Amino acid sequence: MTRTLDLSTAIWRKSSYSEGGDNDCVEVADGYPGIVPVRDSKFPQGPALVFGAEPWALFLGNVSRGSGAKAR
Repeated sequence: MTRTLDLSTAIWRKSSYSEGGDNDCVEVADGYPGIVPVRDSKFPQGPALVFGAEPWALFLGNVSRGSGAKAR
């Protein structure tokens, strides 16, 4: 069964690395227990990706440590 998450009232916040710019940012919405909605700030009406809170936290931890695969 597929569930559609209503994000019409979500309050989005930009990455602290956005340096105040209006574009080229990742935005996340807080207040959704167990999940993290993520969208591209250039397309606020576009689709959002939804990640589990634990995998998202692991991803952020790896990014902050500079871990992970590098593009070749």
